[in-house]
Amino acid sequence: MDNFCCDPLALTMAINSLSVALAKNLSDDELDLLIAVISQLGGTLTTIAVQRHICNNEP
Repeated sequence: MDNFCCDPLALTMAINSLSVALAKNLSDDELDLLIAVISQLGGTLTTIAVQRHICNNEP
């Protein structure tokens, strides 16, 4: 994942391409479900990252 950290444009382009590729083959209901799943995944990963940050910075 370190390569994506060096080039933010490459990361956003990859995400955009993946989004278009996924959406073109999904029905509206399937796309809605995928959005909900990915949103939950993002929220959970954020919670884990914040918890790690807090735990690693405790005195």
